[in-house]
Amino acid sequence: MTVFTCATPPKTIEETGLSSSYLIGLTCKIMHESGTVTPAQIAEQIRLPKLVCRQLIKEMTALTLVEAQGLETADIKSDIRYSLTDLGKKWALEAMLISQYVGPAPVTLPMFEKQIRLQSINNEQIHRNEIEKAMSHLVLPKGLMSQLGPAANSGRSVLLYGEPGNGKTSLAEALGNSFHDTVFFPHALLVGNQIIRFYDETLHEVVDLPEDTGPIDARWVACKRPVVIAGGELSLDMLDLSFDPTSRFYEAPMHLKALGGVFVLDDFGRQSSTPQEFLNRWIVPLEKGFDIMSLHTGKKFTVPFDQLVVFSSNMMPEELGDGASLRRIYFKIHVPSPTREDYIQIFEDACAEHDLEWKRAVVEEFFQAEYEAKNHITSGAHPGFLIRHIIAACRYLDRPVELNMELLELASRNVSAAKRGGEKTKPFWKS
Repeated sequence: MTVFTCATPPKTIEETGLSSSYLIGLTCKIMHESGTVTPAQIAEQIRLPKLVCRQLIKEMTALTLVEAQGLETADIKSDIRYSLTDLGKKWALEAMLISQYVGPAPVTLPMFEKQIRLQSINNEQIHRNEIEKAMSHLVLPKGLMSQLGPAANSGRSVLLYGEPGNGKTSLAEALGNSFHDTVFFPHALLVGNQIIRFYDETLHEVVDLPEDTGPIDARWVACKRPVVIAGGELSLDMLDLSFDPTSRFYEAPMHLKALGGVFVLDDFGRQSSTPQEFLNRWIVPLEKGFDIMSLHTGKKFTVPFDQLVVFSSNMMPEELGDGASLRRIYFKIHVPSPTREDYIQIFEDACAEHDLEWKRAVVEEFFQAEYEAKNHITSGAHPGFLIRHIIAACRYLDRPVELNMELLELASRNVSAAKRGGEKTKPFWKS
């Protein structure tokens, strides 16, 4: 595991990369919300060193924006408390009109680009044992691992395609979990005097840094390489910056928050826009390694497009786009339906997960009757689905939960399966 380097804490206002007028406006907003505060309390919110906050307070005092309110405690060494003057409150309200963002100071776009390129996903090599460990909980078809390893190390794009329920999403997540490096993301970045909120506690997993790690700029958050999954709800406009006209700041799009990690587009082909439209949108990022973002002011800027993009689809590659678009997807990996032995192994694992007594002979009889005799396509999702239905049925019937043909046949009435040869998906009981 590698912990990439990150900027050290700035010692002066100039070293933050931000203008003193911007930082004074942000500090005014913080003080307007918090009331009377010390430089240390400001530092905690703005994520800048107390030394820099004292420099800001000094400038604000000279501008008569703040006034001292005495010591925090009776101890003569304690911090002085400050509050906004009437002029300071006016500055705060004027700053609010520009943007209502109140929080950690942003980093500049050049700082952001430098950090993202430093911690590029291509800088982490994934070896066979790491892939195997990340996927040890999955039952994989023979030969699939040898395809997934190079895809993980490409840092580019991969298409996983095959029948529904065969673990494509689980494979994509496992690929992401095979990465172990610690990377850094900013709370927010500043582009053209516009704030873009970046760090997302719902998507980014914070990690503790080793004890011997030197001090870092607190505007950055140490995280695992992210694994961000979007499904059928994803629309093309969600790939752009989201501007809130009320708060007047931006939220970075999901794929941007996946920088340095894995972005999974699940159920590719089931979005409101066509697969071709998504591929057209990503032709430049996938080919050139950068994406173009636009502010509502009309200003455009580029950001690195540094991530492993995984398209997961139930459709065949030729159904997803033209040759030029598909050429941008570097790996196209077919995830086949489970074999008889793979299906039985998945069923056994599912029984262990639900603390259900394993009966191989019963599952073999069920497999022959429902898959082989009726020519149904197997699915890795069926065993867990069947077991959950059996548990629900036994609760209703007030009887012990067990694996037998009677309960499997009852549960199978709720399972949809397709016949080999392309017939439409239908429940078992309508076969």
